[in-house]
Amino acid sequence: MSAFLEVEDIYKSYFLNGKRIDVLRAVSVKVEKGELVSLVGASGSGKSTFLHVVGTLDMPAAGVMRFEGRSVFDLSDAEVAEFRNRSIGFVFQSHFLLPEFTAEENVAMPALFARQDRKAAFRRARSLLERVGLAARAEHKPGELSGGESQRVALARALMLEPALLLADEPTGNLDPATGEGIHTLLREVNRDLGITAIVVTHNEALARSMPRRLRLKDGQVSHDG
Repeated sequence: MSAFLEVEDIYKSYFLNGKRIDVLRAVSVKVEKGELVSLVGASGSGKSTFLHVVGTLDMPAAGVMRFEGRSVFDLSDAEVAEFRNRSIGFVFQSHFLLPEFTAEENVAMPALFARQDRKAAFRRARSLLERVGLAARAEHKPGELSGGESQRVALARALMLEPALLLADEPTGNLDPATGEGIHTLLREVNRDLGITAIVVTHNEALARSMPRRLRLKDGQVSHDG
């Protein structure tokens, strides 16, 4: 029986000033459904590159990725885009909220782009804001929110289409330790309560240690970290 997510022999290189830089070298990882996994590594080790490949935001030079047994990189561009939109939720270091819209509108946006029922989308957006502790801030725009509040809105938005996989890239990188810990707690709660499989890239060793499974990326390869 195949794993929920299987990454096999992924290679990814970039060229800088005419020189090839091998970022990922034969990376292989299996993640089971419902797991909460952290990925740590030195700055520039390729953590974000790995997450972008898993999230199909970037394609590898070689390798295979299977999602629930389906070979993702064999899909057409349109099929990959549909897979990404339906199955994966993203949280980045910068929240990327649209400044002209309220928190509720930002959260609802993925469903509106997917042409789902507008009233149902806003009901779910309000419910998700309540889950992340921001029901009272639903009508506020990003400029009226703190960094931690904005990141909570971004997390709610990532959950809007009920993704099977949540990918978080340094979600607390721009936050103070106390605020960051609140985001850590939310990620653990989302994994536990909603059963969403999550991979969290972080430089925060304390966050990594709080997760059941820890991976480390070094010299282009992934190893288990305790």
